[in-house]
Amino acid sequence: MARKNSRNTKGRIVSAAWKLFYDQGYDNTTVEEIIAESGTSKGSFYHYFEGKDALLETLSLLFDEKYEELQGVAEAMDAVAALTFLNRELFTMIDNRIPLELLARLLSSQLVTRGEKHLLDRDRTYFRLLHRIVRRGQERGELRSDITANEIVKGYAMFERALMYDWCLVGGEYALGRYAADMMPTFLEGYRTRR
Repeated sequence: MARKNSRNTKGRIVSAAWKLFYDQGYDNTTVEEIIAESGTSKGSFYHYFEGKDALLETLSLLFDEKYEELQGVAEAMDAVAALTFLNRELFTMIDNRIPLELLARLLSSQLVTRGEKHLLDRDRTYFRLLHRIVRRGQERGELRSDITANEIVKGYAMFERALMYDWCLVGGEYALGRYAADMMPTFLEGYRTRR
């Protein structure tokens, strides 16, 4: 039970921080405001995070929460529809809840870090769910089996990161979710079984 409570506390801090980052900007948000919004304590905050900058690394946790919320729906679909659905829902969440500057900071921090690259962590819900969907799609004959599930998942994740990077690079001049809704199905056609 203690582990679940600690995960809930950390999750409340992360959720509160990202809400405040979106509402008032990263630079205008203080640790004290995050503590108050999350209903936790200063000790709890510093138990999990060295400071506000450490919260940038939690964006992947926020993404994983979204995937956990969507996995039941996605797993009931065929593989291409499920992957397209997950991408659309995540990118719509980014459009509506993640400030462009913070996504850009996360992507740039992942480029220069010598430590853990959270976006590439294969133990994330994201990668586990993608693997299940792709393997099931291969077993059903929906996706090509001459390419490994790992290669398909790697290609999909790489394409998602490329779309996010481009969106940041052009300053969010288009709706990420809408653009990806056009691009992702075209990309995934290359993995569909030829009939």
